[in-house]
Amino acid sequence: MAASAHDIAAELRRRLPGLGAKKLHKLLYYCQGHHLATFDRPLFGETIAAWDMGPVVAALWRDEKNQQPPPPRRGLGEAELNTIGYVISRYGKLTGNDLENLSHGERPWQLADSNRSPQASATIRNEWIRDYFATTGAPTSDAEEPVFDSERLHEWLAESVTDERPANPDNLDSLRARFTSSV
Repeated sequence: MAASAHDIAAELRRRLPGLGAKKLHKLLYYCQGHHLATFDRPLFGETIAAWDMGPVVAALWRDEKNQQPPPPRRGLGEAELNTIGYVISRYGKLTGNDLENLSHGERPWQLADSNRSPQASATIRNEWIRDYFATTGAPTSDAEEPVFDSERLHEWLAESVTDERPANPDNLDSLRARFTSSV
């Protein structure tokens, strides 16, 4: 059973204190994308919508705007925690505006946005997200980012399907050492 976007948001906020709403929703989109590409199943059950500012988990946005209490927390498994850790290591230093600009250049948001009126929303389908992150959105070589061997990372994440919380879910240095290709 997929976690709730509330659960993933709580973990993102725990790891990134002071996380703003815009950046949170973009990180949720990237978490969903990398998880779908790796496991072929959603990280969380709520849909992601294309809004003017990019991808947004509308149900979470509304709940928080209306100060609705979140559903009971569900513990996250190792695979979920590792996906979150990977996304934070890859995108965590970017601002909400950076992530908005990045997501606007990506196929899933563009497909949903193509028939969307300004100020309206349109669903970004999970299959668009999965397909994008499995191919174009997969890690690439970049001078400012470590070069991850995406096949080794995919295999490692796929092995991480236990529901037990690891003692150290994501040490950035060990992840880089383990998945950085020797290019």
